[in-house]
Amino acid sequence: MWSCASRPSKLTFMKHIPRKRFGQHFLSDKGIVAAIVDAIDPKPGQTMVEIGPGLAALTQPLVERLGQLTVIELDRDLAVRLRAHPQLKVIESDVLKVDFAELARASLPSQADGAKLRVVGNLPYNISTPILFHLLDFVDVIEDQHFMLQKEVIDRMVARPKTSDYGRLSVMLQWRYAMDNVLFVPPTSFDPPPRVDSAVVRMVPHADPVAVDVKLLSELVQVAFSQRRKLMRHTLGQWLTGKGFTGEFNTQRRAEEVPVAEYVALALALATPVRDAAT
Repeated sequence: MWSCASRPSKLTFMKHIPRKRFGQHFLSDKGIVAAIVDAIDPKPGQTMVEIGPGLAALTQPLVERLGQLTVIELDRDLAVRLRAHPQLKVIESDVLKVDFAELARASLPSQADGAKLRVVGNLPYNISTPILFHLLDFVDVIEDQHFMLQKEVIDRMVARPKTSDYGRLSVMLQWRYAMDNVLFVPPTSFDPPPRVDSAVVRMVPHADPVAVDVKLLSELVQVAFSQRRKLMRHTLGQWLTGKGFTGEFNTQRRAEEVPVAEYVALALALATPVRDAAT
């Protein structure tokens, strides 16, 4: 398996037929792989988790730099093959069922020194948004995230107010992360080629995020964007009235005109009576 003690074994796979139900498109362009690994910049000794390693296009160069790597793979056949690599810890599971806090406790030598997980992956397009929201629950144990996603999704993630791409996903993620679109990936970089363009996003959790009720923020943002072409007085305004909100918030705007900070401030204002009542 190993040619010498300092070099990890190579992962080799026989022909694997991509499974549509898993949304499998395997990265095959070596130049793009190298660019992604450079963007991630893995360092020896860091604790990294790869979601959906597939045929190990990213896995091999990552483990060569890190020395060891944890991978989460749902496809049973691929998981079996990945276990043949001595430097991989394979979690055969749906990523939406993985407790990353528990994974951090088990994987990190000592969380007391501030060590956190680094998370990477080529996310299945059909469940990329649920995965992003799932990881929001564990952001406190994550140092950063680098994901390859459908370019259209990343455009929405990093969109600014007063643009057509700005929406619920923009608000919920920008509240918690600083994000950059770091690399464009064309369909020809995959086997089989998807029908859409892809890109790689870097997500770094804010060091001091505003502490807010995530469920409340998510609900009010969802209501605000439920009819994005209309002024919010038709949607969020009525919702706020139902909540008994008596503060100030300009609903004579469309949802896409409101910055992230204003949505967060509104969620805090709505939660204040609840906290006061509890005391």
